[in-house]
Amino acid sequence: MSKSTIVVGLDGSEAGARALAFAQAQAKQIGDCSITVCFVIEWSPFTFQTKEENEQRHMRREQELQRAHDVVLDPAVAEAKASGVEVEGIVRHGDVADILEGVAKKRGALQIVVGRVGERGLKRLFGGVTGRLVAGSSVPVTIIP
Repeated sequence: MSKSTIVVGLDGSEAGARALAFAQAQAKQIGDCSITVCFVIEWSPFTFQTKEENEQRHMRREQELQRAHDVVLDPAVAEAKASGVEVEGIVRHGDVADILEGVAKKRGALQIVVGRVGERGLKRLFGGVTGRLVAGSSVPVTIIP
């Protein structure tokens, strides 16, 4: 039997921190279970940009990735590891719901855990990332208040 996995979506909010704490407790109860922590930098390939913005895109992308690691992902991974849970961190650009679903499928995850209210507020629950995950995920989605 292979190791179980829980995917956690983080955005730097308090709800995201609670989602990680919940996933840690779940992983410990399950036993042979790891956590994959994901931070997604929202990006749409359909965004129109000027020539100057396109020239700066690679530099901005690298800065966004580094900031995501420094501010959100690396501290969360360190916290989870300190609690004795096996954890890996992933930063991706794209659509949050699609990325979390894709990571869950690839890893054969038991569930996706997200905070109910992220950095963008309650409106994101209705028709936003959380709503789309609940409606379209191939695995159970746990929403933490």
